[in-house]
Amino acid sequence: MAARPGGRTAAVRAAVLAAAADLLPVAGLHALDLTTIADRAGVGKTTVYRRWGTVPALVADLLADMAATSTPRPATGTLRGDLLSIAKLIQRTLADERQGPLFKAVIAAATCDAATAESLAGFYRTRLTELAPVVADAVARGEAPPGTDADEVIRHISAPLYYRLLTDTTPPRPRDAQRAVDATLAAVAAGVFV
Repeated sequence: MAARPGGRTAAVRAAVLAAAADLLPVAGLHALDLTTIADRAGVGKTTVYRRWGTVPALVADLLADMAATSTPRPATGTLRGDLLSIAKLIQRTLADERQGPLFKAVIAAATCDAATAESLAGFYRTRLTELAPVVADAVARGEAPPGTDADEVIRHISAPLYYRLLTDTTPPRPRDAQRAVDATLAAVAAGVFV
């Protein structure tokens, strides 16, 4: 029997995902348990164990939910405008006092848990599928060379922002987003991604 959308099922899922998002950065993947998450969410632990079974399965659902509810791709009419919108979204997300630590925790968990690594890769595949068409649109407008690898362009914008998140004590700043776009546009113009 499929779970009905909305209602109590949706409320329980939302509460459990929020609790997991709050606790994961504090406890880490291996120190976190479903009972603690259930207590934080205010739901029965049997509900949580029955629905998710493991913390990595819960993190997978959290990432799927984050991907599904992320901001859709921009349509500014220019490659620069679209890439800047994407870079600013990533920068704001990683600089957010809740989301930044959550992404750090998920990335750290993915380094030592194969299921979490696959879930994180799935999150990024979903986001690439959503965002990559801005590059195809730019190719059609003549703003990027034919054959430009759209996924690699989006990865190139994201990488320096995630690198700063993981290697610095200050979160990515707006100027980091601008720099990522400038570098990516220079690489696109040079045919680096063809």
